[in-house]
Order: sequence, then structure tokens, then C-alpha cells
Amino acid sequence: MEMENLPIDKKIILFDGVCNLCDASVQYIIKHDKKDVFRFVALQSNLGEKITKYIGIDCSKTDSVVLYEPKIAYYTKFEATLKIAHELGGWISFLRLFSIFPKAFQNWGYDFVAKNRYKWYGKKESCMMPTPEISAKFL
Repeated sequence: MEMENLPIDKKIILFDGVCNLCDASVQYIIKHDKKDVFRFVALQSNLGEKITKYIGIDCSKTDSVVLYEPKIAYYTKFEATLKIAHELGGWISFLRLFSIFPKAFQNWGYDFVAKNRYKWYGKKESCMMPTPEISAKFL
């Protein structure tokens, strides 16, 4: 399966479309993406499923945000978070400090939050519908 319709000059963030924490994170990224680097796809969408299948991620076995750079690479869990924070710059770049820790520790922290996110932040019945102002950011 070829992913020819994806913009190759954008980084694609695949996120849990029913998670309130994920929704807040997407809103934060949109607001602070001054260089217009990112596009967004809900993991639960048809396109989200096609992309994860194409890059070989089984979403039933991983509970993670995915940062996909078409024709280059993809990143999951804390590594994806670090790469997103680096692109955004500003105060969120402090997350780079955690790169001194081993990857296993970084992902343990990520997994702990991911496992508890519905309990702590809640869950929506369906994916958010973007407003007309930001709909161009969603694929």
C-alpha cells in the first residue's frame, strides 16, 4: 500500500481521538506550531489505520502517539513527544532534559501516563470535530 496522498513536507501526528489529554495536547500543538510543521490524524480514523498498518504498528499492542515523517521515519511514545517538543520550541523544550535518562525509563513514564490517561483526564464518545479554522491541519 502506498501513502502517496500524504503531504511529504509535513510531520504527521497520529493521536488517540477520544482521549481528552490527547485532544488538549493536539490543541496546544496547533496553537504553538508557528512554522506549520504538523498535520493530525486520529488513530481511530480510516487514514490512521492505513498509516499505522503501512508503517507496521499494531495499535492493539501499543498505546502511543505516533509521529510519522513520510518517506523518512516514524517515532512512538516518549521519543515522539521529544521530537514534537523540539519542533515547537519554547518552554516545552524542557522535555529534552529527560533525554539523559535511558529510553526504557522514558517509555516507562510515558506508559504510566498513557495507561492512566482516561482515568485522570476522561474520554470522549467520539473523535473531536475540528473547527473550520483548524480543519486544514487534519488529514
